[in-house]
Amino acid sequence: MRVLACLAEGLDLRATARVFEVDPKTVLHWLGEAAEHLRAFSAYFLCEVHVKQVQLDELYAVLREVKAGEISEDEAIKRLERSPYWVWTAMDPESKLLLVIDVGPRTLAMAQRVVHHLVQVLAPDCVPLFLTDGFRAYMTALLAHFGYWIQPERRQDKGPLPKPRWMPLPQLRYAQVVKSYRRRRLVGVKHRVVFGSQLAIEQVLTAWGWRINTAFVERPNLDIRQRVAAVGRRVNTLCTGEDGLLDQLALCQTYHNFVLPHASLRQPLLIPEGINGRGAAKVWRPYTPAMAAGLTDHIWSMKEVLLFRVPPGSQLQAV
Repeated sequence: MRVLACLAEGLDLRATARVFEVDPKTVLHWLGEAAEHLRAFSAYFLCEVHVKQVQLDELYAVLREVKAGEISEDEAIKRLERSPYWVWTAMDPESKLLLVIDVGPRTLAMAQRVVHHLVQVLAPDCVPLFLTDGFRAYMTALLAHFGYWIQPERRQDKGPLPKPRWMPLPQLRYAQVVKSYRRRRLVGVKHRVVFGSQLAIEQVLTAWGWRINTAFVERPNLDIRQRVAAVGRRVNTLCTGEDGLLDQLALCQTYHNFVLPHASLRQPLLIPEGINGRGAAKVWRPYTPAMAAGLTDHIWSMKEVLLFRVPPGSQLQAV
């Protein structure tokens, strides 16, 4: 459990093996066994979730196929555009809950896979506001999962009936944040409403005083880079394949959602609690994203997570 806690905090696999004086293959074996359990654990708790908005993003992972070095972000994106190692994330900005983490190429098929996984996590009647970057594949994937067939009316008295059309659901709202770069510097940001109206989107965001942006999902991306050594921008430890990266991301997702309290989610106590010593009284209650989303009522420890018995049906669903 301490080995997995070190991996969850961002220590790479070989360094963890040196600290605990074990073989790196042993650490890798423990990680693989834990990741299988953590996927079933997340699948058991992350189901029928109600959220008002979802932000999606993707970040590239530097693997051994790409030489490590100080390269610009534009160069890296051009090199890795067809790489099969992009980390896809979807989160609820209100509860900071990481709903989906996956690895795959930056393609339409992968966008369909991520949105399909997201639909399985959300409640059947939940159609939240979606916010993404300018990647066009998101529009097709969202339309495929949140659409319905309609029969257009006849425009002429004679002739064949018009073909049915696949249209977005009336409650579907989706906007994009399109950023323009010049010489590695941000020179412009445009907001593009794809589905729904500008007024309907602003009504969802005004309740929190927010604007159309993807800043909330970019913050967990930074956490992923800090806690998963293989995804860091300038690191000596690179992941050798997709399986190892998926195992580390499964650990990162569970640790982020259930174990690690977030300062932005803490709740004030009605009555301050005294502590041992001369320090100030405790006035805040720490909260995790799972607690903020109503999935659990307490902060989990790594021991509690690893010893939790997942029902057999959830294990089959996770596989």
